[in-house]
Amino acid sequence: MAIDISVRITDRDGITHEVQAPTDMNLNIMEIVRMYELAPEGTIGICGGMAMCASCQCYVLNEVLTTERNDDEEAMLSEACNVKPNSRLGCQIHITEDLDGLAIELAPES
Repeated sequence: MAIDISVRITDRDGITHEVQAPTDMNLNIMEIVRMYELAPEGTIGICGGMAMCASCQCYVLNEVLTTERNDDEEAMLSEACNVKPNSRLGCQIHITEDLDGLAIELAPES
């Protein structure tokens, strides 16, 4: 049985949104941000979620996410601006039940 999880997303204006994300649609954080229109159109997910642009870079604010960056994500973040130790690409964070309570902040637009 599919469930929705809660995710707290702080947008680029500093406003925090608590959103519901379905676990049965194979979505990622970038798609959730787009779905709820938490960033202006054309400013997030420019590459379509292929880990090739860093427009969906976000900062993980709590310990809910336990997966490490993959090689593509590491390579893209090594070239991106505003990278912090807790930076991740939203397109590489897939929505699963164990992410309930995840808190992220969208990185500034580069």
